[in-house]
Amino acid sequence: MQEAVLSAKQTGAAWNQKGMTGRKRKECMEETLYRTLRQYSRGRVPDGDMEKLLEIAMDCRKVKNYVYARYGGIGSLGKLYPGYDIQNEMTRCGLRAQLGMPSVYYHLAAAEALGDIRTQWACTTTKISSLVWKNEHLEAQEKQYLCQMLRRMDVLGGILSGRPAVFTGEPGERYEKLAGQVDTDRMGRYLCRQVRKIHRAESQAESLAGFPISERAYRYADHGIYISTKEKRKRVFIPLTDNNRYKSQMRIMLYPQEGRLEILVPVEKAVRTYGGNGKKTGIALGMHVMLTTDEGSRYGKELWELHSRYADYIRQHAVNCRRSGQENTGRRKYHAKKKRMEEGMHSHINGELNRFLEEIRPGTVYMAVPGVFPAGRDKRHNNSVTLWQRGYIRRRLEMKCRERGVRFVEVSGRNIAVTCSRCGGRGERRDGLFTCKACGYCTDEKANSAGNALWRGLEMERKQGKAGSGE
Repeated sequence: MQEAVLSAKQTGAAWNQKGMTGRKRKECMEETLYRTLRQYSRGRVPDGDMEKLLEIAMDCRKVKNYVYARYGGIGSLGKLYPGYDIQNEMTRCGLRAQLGMPSVYYHLAAAEALGDIRTQWACTTTKISSLVWKNEHLEAQEKQYLCQMLRRMDVLGGILSGRPAVFTGEPGERYEKLAGQVDTDRMGRYLCRQVRKIHRAESQAESLAGFPISERAYRYADHGIYISTKEKRKRVFIPLTDNNRYKSQMRIMLYPQEGRLEILVPVEKAVRTYGGNGKKTGIALGMHVMLTTDEGSRYGKELWELHSRYADYIRQHAVNCRRSGQENTGRRKYHAKKKRMEEGMHSHINGELNRFLEEIRPGTVYMAVPGVFPAGRDKRHNNSVTLWQRGYIRRRLEMKCRERGVRFVEVSGRNIAVTCSRCGGRGERRDGLFTCKACGYCTDEKANSAGNALWRGLEMERKQGKAGSGE
């Protein structure tokens, strides 16, 4: 059984299942996290049972595509929240009877597609709001009006459809007063342009990789799990590699070519406070040493060796394919070994991150955002930089900080490697050392970058504190 972070869609589904939105969700996120536990099938799944499960996955995909096509446009924005109208329409449309699909799968697939549409619109409105506040050509009243419109999906749907904004509910008078201070036609055209540029609606469900399943559709017993099928009172039995039992909405992932399946189980995990000393620590990520602190402590010294073997293996396989003229030479063995090497790197990364947090016990971690690396001296170096696991390292560090109640703050990485962390002067790097031309300070280049990350984080908080106090 493995543990992994929930994806954005799975996290939304978990929150929706508990009925948490807005402020309640934010308050709960401060105390709990959602993670995914994985269960694996034992032995090869019989072809007949796999076909029954694939049929369910295909029907779920059809239901999701139907929801995307019917409710993914701007005309359905007013129905997305709370979504009861859509649920009732899906019940009456007759699609479930046409597919002969159990209701336990049908309504869950429709709800998942509805959650995907909500997520897409939430991402769109968030991006537009960010652009609005950065737009220097808009006045303060116009920015406030646009952001208020982006918060009301029913009003936004009317504006995008070319209808005048109609405000209902308790804040209606306040909205109408705000609308009288701006050119609503111009603001409506602005919103339409931004939505056309930014919004990318779900148009097609993913492949037959899996389907959601609720508590009523499965039962743990006999060292395995019984899963409901489209046949009435018929279930398929899948032996599992562990005897753990869960009672929540899950996701079944199918791998028909390998004859196996995985079960993704979202679980709620409390954030543990481990008594950190409140220390503020700056860190810098690197390829030869994974993580270096502002005090010079180094973690992940073996990652470079693991990464080099991984990059060389991928590059050599590509060379062999070009020489043989076949693109699929040994693909199964290649992917299996590649996966083992990735898991080895990830295991080392997680172990070193745990060691860093347990030894330093920080209260706040400041990390410089890595920039784009320029082209190196040869193709081998460029390929190695491309395969660097910095995105995985950042995600795991952020998650582990959240689990321990540690603040994780990203600061600007602009010129951070050539700035002296002692005097702020300009310096140069050579053979892994940083030397300041102004004060003569000499130290490890990554320790210097980590020191700059610390100072930039403290300076950023100082400015935010002044802005908050009105100074």
